[in-house]
Amino acid sequence: MIQRIQTVYLLLVVGLLIASMCLPLGYFTDAEAVTYTFSPLGISAGDVFQSSWGLFAILLLSSIIAVATIFLYKNRMLQIRMTIFNTILLIGYYLAFIAFYFVLKGDLEASFQINWALCLPLVAIILNYLAIRAIGRDEVLVKAADRLR
Repeated sequence: MIQRIQTVYLLLVVGLLIASMCLPLGYFTDAEAVTYTFSPLGISAGDVFQSSWGLFAILLLSSIIAVATIFLYKNRMLQIRMTIFNTILLIGYYLAFIAFYFVLKGDLEASFQINWALCLPLVAIILNYLAIRAIGRDEVLVKAADRLR
């Protein structure tokens, strides 16, 4: 059902992922004190732009999956599978971030300062876990009601 607690969790996941798409992940600062903003779409400093669209694509796909999962309330097992896939996708986001970090750090020869927005997908992973537990509880409740009939 749409009014269940897992819907709230999944809506929070969508909100966090959309916010994470819009906010910078961190800042590179080189020896000449030039600051490069590292966002999910890419890294920019003035006229220089280097794309990291893969991070943005993962966040966008994860947001779409979370929205679609909300409307799968009649098929709870599929809802659980989609939420698990979403969690795996967000773990892949962190792996892709680490790969981009090392590549860009080597290219720019700069230090990196993490922004707080980098923790939003981690909070989304925790909310996905809570949604999985709530969906599982609903499934157990429905099976128990079916046994009583």
